[in-house]
Amino acid sequence: MKNFKRTVWPVTCIIVLVTILTGCRKKDVPQLPIVIVDTPHKEDVQIIGEYVGSIRAASYVEVHARVEGFLEKMLFAEGKRVKQNEPLFMINPATYRARVEKAKAQLKKSEAQAAKARRDVERLRPLYEQHAASQLDLDNAIAALEDAEANIAMNKADLDLAELQLSYTSVTSPISGYISERFVDVGALVGPGVNSKLAAVVKSDTVFVDFKMTALDYLRAERRNVKFGEQDSTRSWQPTVTVTLADNSEYPIKGIVDFADPKVDPKTGTFTVRAILPNPNQRLLPGQFTRVKILLDVRERAIVVPRKAVSIEKGGAYLYIIRRDDTTEKRFVQIGPEIGNNVVIERGLGENERVVTEGYHKLISNMPVLPIDANDEDAIERLREENKL
Repeated sequence: MKNFKRTVWPVTCIIVLVTILTGCRKKDVPQLPIVIVDTPHKEDVQIIGEYVGSIRAASYVEVHARVEGFLEKMLFAEGKRVKQNEPLFMINPATYRARVEKAKAQLKKSEAQAAKARRDVERLRPLYEQHAASQLDLDNAIAALEDAEANIAMNKADLDLAELQLSYTSVTSPISGYISERFVDVGALVGPGVNSKLAAVVKSDTVFVDFKMTALDYLRAERRNVKFGEQDSTRSWQPTVTVTLADNSEYPIKGIVDFADPKVDPKTGTFTVRAILPNPNQRLLPGQFTRVKILLDVRERAIVVPRKAVSIEKGGAYLYIIRRDDTTEKRFVQIGPEIGNNVVIERGLGENERVVTEGYHKLISNMPVLPIDANDEDAIERLREENKL
């Protein structure tokens, strides 16, 4: 029994020692950091500018009474669509019709006087040539004819004016559009200096959107050869405009910029830009505010990486690249605009390089790592379950 104990005790000690040494060797072997890597991709990136704008009708015309008189009729339904030259109001025409008749009578009288003066000249001229009438008699007859002809011209002008004033008693719509409520009641005295404003007609099947752009945005657009208010047929895209409705949903029809103010407001450092949009269903209401998105540029085949792969420090923006030997490189890059969860890399990154998208917080340069491809979803899920990511 004593011999058995003497034999077992050394063996047990050896087993324990081997176990301890084996554990120490496992601890001495470093575990490589696991990182998720992905390659950049190229895509056409739209650069969008966002502004606050206001909508106004393409045309807003007030309807005024151009002659004075009592309003007899209203010939439209308020808020309804009217056509150009459609009668809207009727002003009592009696006074103006009488003026037309008077002008006609005066014209007829002048024409009769002119006819008599013309016969006098025709009768005196041969008598003067035969020395049977004096030069004075002929000159007086010619002067009377010229005076009668001048009266005819003046009376025709008076008749034209009277007929024009008579036509103003029927107030018509200057444009096609939707008419407002009336501003005066039937029976009221209207006219210049009294109550001249009768209603307003709004043409809103096309609307304008006014918004302010900064001078910096304008300068950047100029550098990209974008001329606001001008269409460039050599470019595959145009600076289209999208607006939102009252419920913040996007209006489905896009517009185009048709005007840019050539001067900058010195108080705000901005300038006015105007876009025009079709509004066939009257969904855009004049006077409402809207969020304006304008396509400022399209970067064709730009290098794009996930936004989470980029870090910012005092020296600039950087990301980690995995070399062919699976070691890290801290690379400073020039970043461009952000698009959703991605960011454009302007300079410093090739399209076939491997970029660390997860696990870069524990990295330093020239560190060996265990890279896992971002497309290997099964491996990533398993690592997450094992709390190794």
